[in-house]
Amino acid sequence: MGPSRALRLRPAPGGRPRRRGRGLTAAEAAERLPDGLFSLDQDGRLTYANRRCEELLGAGREELLGRCPWEVITWLRDPAYEDRYRAAMLSQEQVSFLVRHPAGNWLSFVLFPDVHGLTGRVHPTGPPTGGETAREAGASTGPLPGVGAVAPPPGPVAAARAGALYHVVQMASVLTEAVTVQDVCRAVSEQLLPAFGARELALYTVREGRMYLQWESGYPEGFLTQFEGVALDTHLPGVHALTTRLPLFFESPEDLSVAYPGIALDRMNAWSFLPLIASGHSVGSCILGWDAPHRFTADERSALTALSGLAAQAMERARLYDAESAVARGLQEGLLPHRLPAVEGLRTAGRYLPGTQGMAIGGDWYDVITTGRGVALVIGDVEGHSVGAAAVMGQLRSAVHAFAASERPPQEVITHTNRLLAELESDAFATCCYIELDPRTGRALAVRAGHPPPLLRHPDGHAETLDLVGGVMLGVQSDSVYPVTALTLAPGSILALYTDGLVEQPGSDIETGIEEVRRALADTPADSVELLADRLVRTARRARERPDDVALLLTAYR
Repeated sequence: MGPSRALRLRPAPGGRPRRRGRGLTAAEAAERLPDGLFSLDQDGRLTYANRRCEELLGAGREELLGRCPWEVITWLRDPAYEDRYRAAMLSQEQVSFLVRHPAGNWLSFVLFPDVHGLTGRVHPTGPPTGGETAREAGASTGPLPGVGAVAPPPGPVAAARAGALYHVVQMASVLTEAVTVQDVCRAVSEQLLPAFGARELALYTVREGRMYLQWESGYPEGFLTQFEGVALDTHLPGVHALTTRLPLFFESPEDLSVAYPGIALDRMNAWSFLPLIASGHSVGSCILGWDAPHRFTADERSALTALSGLAAQAMERARLYDAESAVARGLQEGLLPHRLPAVEGLRTAGRYLPGTQGMAIGGDWYDVITTGRGVALVIGDVEGHSVGAAAVMGQLRSAVHAFAASERPPQEVITHTNRLLAELESDAFATCCYIELDPRTGRALAVRAGHPPPLLRHPDGHAETLDLVGGVMLGVQSDSVYPVTALTLAPGSILALYTDGLVEQPGSDIETGIEEVRRALADTPADSVELLADRLVRTARRARERPDDVALLLTAYR
């Protein structure tokens, strides 16, 4: 059993351990150790200290118990030491640092955290030897703390900083809605800068042992270029905050320059460098800059440290989400046709736009399939936005392709596909529109399964909505019947198949959206089917928010 377990025993009344039964208790054993041992609760209050700890700290446990050590011992009042406690509790990793005692000797502190608080060990040691050790021994606000170093008085602070807890709660709420890494970065920037009066913010993440910029706000153009891709052994505060897992605060350019001689400075006058640690995993660093010398209060340090932990958790979650989304998008792109077949007498063009919500993928697809009787024009939409929806889409597209290539008539293609989806028991439904066209005659047979009606532009330029008799969505009933509608296309006609993402807009009904696309189809020059396809999806492409993905298949009959 390590000291982190032994020290959570509570002392008997009067501060001395009490023997229970025979043998030496854990607390009595701790009293005999040559090192000082202590335990703090989640709020930093002392719950145990052995006799050697009293001697090294120069304070009796009676005055320490139930209070934070930095509230009682004046030479521990530098905010940097309290930052160590916060960093240990946030990262759940061991933290160590050196402190100079008023008598001139040096003490080494080691903190062992767990979810209930932390256990600490303190013992005499030699002075720091320089470099990294000397930097960690000093206060994070500048040079090494001298004898009797105390925290600066609170002084006046901005009204926004008075509600540090509010900012933590507010950002936690905002981050729950952030999905992608860019969403998280935007939320952190929009919350932290106004809340603490900072003027600059940079968010870095670690990739293959190097730091890369994910987001910046307020920096002079090109200033951060020199720090891009720096290794984790580079002597920079943003790197050290991450590798030591300790927040660093510098209240003036002089403080920063003393700790990091020669470091490039911009117009800022105070900085915080916050490690982004999530579940013990190093995610990156958050850097904030103030345009005037800034005094970091204890509440502000606590809030910034807590907020960095929230940001790290959200960032790590978003990184996993982005990775899964990339795989899903790759799956979906692989399932869509890379190139539509060339068919004599026809010109075809397809477009696909992913949605901007959820996984940003969906089950929309289109296809052009050559058959013994002509060519099948297909468009479909599987409900949902997930890897599962994309997988079902791939199965349906393959099934439709196989049934069509086997020269089954349109009604049988849809009937068999419906039965297949029902038997998959995937709890997914799909819509589909299937039109088999004979390019030699312009005659076509169309089947619609719960899908929006196609649009047809006639040779004279006017466009209409084709009122096809339809059946229920695929997968609802395995024995559903799907009627067939006969069509005849005149040379110069253009047929438009689309999914509901193209015509459904928030706050508007689908009929209005269909009418807008119909007008655009009629009003746009039809010299190039590719340019016409771009025009029809232009509004959807430019939309900041697309609740659904969009698929479009245009076919020009010559």
